[in-house]
Formats: sequence, structure tokens, C-alpha cells
Amino acid sequence: MKATTVSRGKGGGPDMSAAARLRATRWYQQPRWRRLAALLGTALLGAQVTGREGSSSDIFLALKENTTGTGMWIWLGGALLVWVLREFVSEQLAAGWAGVREGARAGASGPLGRGRELWRSLPWVRVAALTALAVFLVLLPLLVTRHWQQVLVDQIGIYVLLVIGLNVVVGWAGMLDLGFIAFFAIGAYSAAYWTGSLPVEPPVVLNNFLVIPVAVVTCLVAGVLLGAPTLRLRGDYLAIVTLGFHEMVYLAARNWRDTTGGTSGASVDRFEIDLGFWSYRWGLDPVPYYWLLLVVIALLIFLFLRLEHSRVGRAWTAIREDEVAAAATGVDTVRFKLLAFAIGASTSGVAGVIYASKLGFINSELFVLLFSILVLSYVIFGGMGSIPGVLLGAAILIWLPEAMRDQVPAQDRFMYLGALLVVMMIYRPQGLLPSRRRRRELEMAEEGAGGADSLGTSEGRRV
Repeated sequence: MKATTVSRGKGGGPDMSAAARLRATRWYQQPRWRRLAALLGTALLGAQVTGREGSSSDIFLALKENTTGTGMWIWLGGALLVWVLREFVSEQLAAGWAGVREGARAGASGPLGRGRELWRSLPWVRVAALTALAVFLVLLPLLVTRHWQQVLVDQIGIYVLLVIGLNVVVGWAGMLDLGFIAFFAIGAYSAAYWTGSLPVEPPVVLNNFLVIPVAVVTCLVAGVLLGAPTLRLRGDYLAIVTLGFHEMVYLAARNWRDTTGGTSGASVDRFEIDLGFWSYRWGLDPVPYYWLLLVVIALLIFLFLRLEHSRVGRAWTAIREDEVAAAATGVDTVRFKLLAFAIGASTSGVAGVIYASKLGFINSELFVLLFSILVLSYVIFGGMGSIPGVLLGAAILIWLPEAMRDQVPAQDRFMYLGALLVVMMIYRPQGLLPSRRRRRELEMAEEGAGGADSLGTSEGRRV
């Protein structure tokens, strides 16, 4: 056996210079400069994909034009501006804001302190604020144009229902689901089937409102069928299974033309109420659909907030933080994960029925994989585990492409959306309004403490 030689220093001890050199961090390996490189790379990519298109006569035309044009400098300038503000200005702003908050807490005479004290001590203040918010949301469609009314219903309202359900699976139970739109499709085709709109006749034709509980039960059963054989999987493996489940549902809807109508689709009856002495039928006006969605969303938020702080919600939190530890302490992880899948899928059933009834038409191409990715990005952007956060994330990311409608070509809008998501994941991976527990998990992960799942690399525990 060959002996190992240890170099000695002047004092007779081991020479630590080699180990010190191994531990040394180069300047370009520091987080600040890595973030700059990521932003510049995003800017270069954004300039290329949103610039001039290529030509068959000169395959490098687009590369040359987009590299030397003004668009490149706009993207690079925007990336540098974000980097400078976040790296050199945000700390001072955060320190100033922390001082304002501490001052408000220390002295109740400040406006923030008085407002917080009133909010906590006087129930009527909370009631008045929530009432004002409810009145604003009820009157909102009457204050905007017809185009934005359609956006509020067809996109924001429907996706809000979807993110509420996906937040249960991803945010609370910690399971990565890439096929959530499959349950949305099941709900929509349930509406088409039970209203007699598909080539296959149902045993009894139901009103659209009566279809909602049927679709909820159908999606619950589908969630159980998906979850039962797969919930012992974790992480990427579970994500692949849910992805495959979506593709199965999508291809079945596309290829079973004699049952679903395939890509040709099928017409779906709209909502209708007939009480004998009074009847009403939803037509093309999006405002009644908005109010219907608002009632359903408010009811689901109330129920899910109660569920979050219940025994079931605490079990989901334990599973998300450490499934092995949760199982060791007596939590039936398979049962509660299955319950999360079923409850999350049920909201997709409601959204599918309302969406199909609003459009009056469905086909398989309305449920492609892209929409599952979008719903997941809304949840992550808003803040996993936080109901206000996922609602805000969905509203902002849906509003942004529509706000750029007149300035940005349709094929480029989602590129700006992607750039925003990249910046968000670099500087605020916890989301816009994360839950307190999720924020603590990421802070612990950044410090190298605990077993929290950081979205970025950990640099060791800070001393």
C-alpha cells in the first residue's frame, strides 16, 4: 500500500492552502453573477424569438438582424435594469420597508399600526373591507368593455377555478401534477354527455346545473383511479404518470369520434333555469356567466380555507414537508394523497361544466398539454400553498398577454410571459404571495437548514 504524504507548513502542521483553494469561490461562481448570466441569456433568447423571422434565401438573416437591431439592446437593457435594481437597490428598499413596519409595530400611533390594530380588534372593519371587495367584484364586468368581459369569464374565471384545485395537489400536498387539464376535459365532456350533446345518448338528459354534481363525482372517481396505483411514486415519477394520464384522456377524446365527436367537436346546451312561474336562459352575454363563476369561486374559497386549517390540511402539510417523517408519525400518506387528488380534480369538473356551457361547443383541441403547464405556472407564480397568491398569479399572467394585445404580435406574447417567469424564479421562487409556511421552507433551504425543497441550489448553512 502506498503511503499518503501530507505537506507540512512552517509550524509543522498540515498545509491548508490546497484545501483553501478547493473551497475558494471564483467571482463568476457567486450567486450575483450567476443570476446576471441567467438574465442575459434570457434577454438574448427573447431578442431572437421576438425579432425578425428567418428567410429561406438567407438562413442567418434573422440572427444578424436580431443581434444588431434595437430589439437586442432593449432586451439587454431591461435585463441589466432588473439585475441592478434587484442586486443593489432592493436591499435598501427592503431595509427601509422593514424599518417602517417595525416602527408601525412599535408605535401604534402610526397609520400602519392603527390600521393593523383596527383590523384585528374591530370585526366590522374586516366585514366592511370584504364587503367593499365583493361589491367591486360584482360590478367589475359592468365597468369594462365586452372584450374584457369575455376575458374575465373564458380565461380568468375558469383558470381561477383550476388553480384553486391544483393548489390542493401541488401547493398543499406537494405532488407535481402535469396533467391536471385531463380532469377539466372530463368535466366538459360530462356536461356534453349528460345534456345529450354527444353522439352517444345518455340514460337521462339533465339540466346543466344538475350536471355539476355528476361531473364532480366523475372527476372524483377519475382522481381516485389515477391516484390509487401511482401515489406511492414521488417527484418526477409521479409527474410523468400524470402527464401520461393527460395524454390518454386527450387522445381518447380525439380518436373516439363516434363517442366524443373528435376534433369536429359537439355543441353543448347552455345553462337554463325553469321554475314554472319564471325561467331564464343564459345566452351570449358573458356577464351572467361571470356572476355564476363568482358565486362558485367564493363558495370554493370558503370551503378550501376551512379545509386548509383542518386535520386534513395539516396532514397534507406534513406530507409535503417530509413524507417519510409524516408516515413515521402515523399519517396515512396514501389515503391523504389520494384525497388531495380527488378534491383537486373535483374543482376541475365544475370548471369543465361551466366552460363547456359557456362556449356552447367543445372538441379535443381545447384540452392540450399546454394548458396544464399554464395552470401549473400560475400556481407557482402566485405562490404555492396560498389561495390569495394563486388567485393573484392567475389574474396577472392572464391579464398580461391580453394587455399586450395591441403592441405585441400574438406569436410573441407568451415569450414575454416566459421571460417574466424566468425573472420570478431567479429572484422570488416562493411566488408573489406565498404562504408563511412555504416562505419559511425556502428560507431554511437557502440557509442549508432542514429538509425544505429549495427551488434553487443551496450554498450551505449561514453562520
